[in-house]
Amino acid sequence: MGTKADQTKAVILAAARERFAESGYEAATIRAIAADANIDPSMVMRYFGNKDQLFAAAAEFDLRFPDLSDVPPSELGTALVSHFLARWEDDDALVVLLRSATTNAEAAQRMKDIFAAQLMPAIAKFVPAEDAPRRAGLIATQVLGMALCRFVLRLPPVVAMSRAELIEWLAPTLSRYATDPTP
Repeated sequence: MGTKADQTKAVILAAARERFAESGYEAATIRAIAADANIDPSMVMRYFGNKDQLFAAAAEFDLRFPDLSDVPPSELGTALVSHFLARWEDDDALVVLLRSATTNAEAAQRMKDIFAAQLMPAIAKFVPAEDAPRRAGLIATQVLGMALCRFVLRLPPVVAMSRAELIEWLAPTLSRYATDPTP
């Protein structure tokens, strides 16, 4: 593909991310995304096929987990919460995905895949392999719950909390889920 096609795809993806984040999967339309990108709707279809494929491309998301091997277990919760907050704040794709995952099976599957492929291996470095899925799942309940309340529902008390306060509140729970003995 030439640079013109790459630029067009990038403009479409940027418009799609914004529209999906603002409207959610169901309400976003190819026509509205094309209008936002200032291009013909047929171009969106040409590059991405259909709305599901466009959403999947727009929701590519890498949690960019740092290597946590050197993090002392007592600081693991802080490292996890800090990292997740930074990712949510720096990239709308996860907000798009979270908003859409509640109503769209493809988005829900993408969210599951992201956490299975990216969070579980990070946690598996600290616990026996058979424990990692359950512990990663528990960590996901906290991280996704916080993200839903802060970035999607925008609950005022959660939005009002500073990053440092959120870390202080959530870190002990994530540490416990990641490293405490199984109850």
